[in-house]
Amino acid sequence: MRADLSSFPAYLHFASLSHSPDPTPHLGQRYDTAGTFLRERGNTVVCHLVEGSEAAAAITDARSRFTQMPGADKLAFTAASSLHMTLFQGIIETRRALPYWPSDVPVETPVDDMTGLFIDRLARFEPGDTFAVEVTHATPNGLTLDGVTERDRAILKDWRNRLADLLGYRHPDHETYVFHITFAYMIERFDDQTMAAWVTFLDEVTTEIRRRAPVIELRAPAFCAFDDMNHFEELLVFEPK
Repeated sequence: MRADLSSFPAYLHFASLSHSPDPTPHLGQRYDTAGTFLRERGNTVVCHLVEGSEAAAAITDARSRFTQMPGADKLAFTAASSLHMTLFQGIIETRRALPYWPSDVPVETPVDDMTGLFIDRLARFEPGDTFAVEVTHATPNGLTLDGVTERDRAILKDWRNRLADLLGYRHPDHETYVFHITFAYMIERFDDQTMAAWVTFLDEVTTEIRRRAPVIELRAPAFCAFDDMNHFEELLVFEPK
């Protein structure tokens, strides 16, 4: 029996073949059809999970459940040790174009040179206030997050705006960026029957995480370098005020 497509929340349409028939982004560039991650170097500012926290346990348990779901073979799972929330996107070698790159630096600049340049610029960065985040919902890619309160959301925006000003670029989605913790990338989108099973499952996951960890404990924001999506090496840590 065909699933009722109206039962799929709009924020899940990207995962549904019926709603999004186009090829999945990043396939063949970030990862292959076997789910193996490919070399794709860059840098970024992230907050890793606090090891040993209830939030980390709840999120790790949820990720494990994802791997057992119908259609899990259509997902390329990142390493559990890489779980983090991206605070501000850095540069990446596969996206050498404005406005994803500082306008005052040639787009041909090697990644290692860009990382060194950003470290120099970030030496002048003043960390912002502490913030608290919560899980808002789950998708086949992982979890979406937001500030718990309006003040938390304003603090997150302040961090991002000042990082953008200092590093010299803003992505087109700078104002609308959705905070998230990635579990996996889609190799293939789900058919309607698989998608219907995930809709119920993702609601359950969201409820369970919010019960166990109403606030997601994160380590201090850190500027990181990476070779692929499985490890983010902390180079500079910004302890909030």
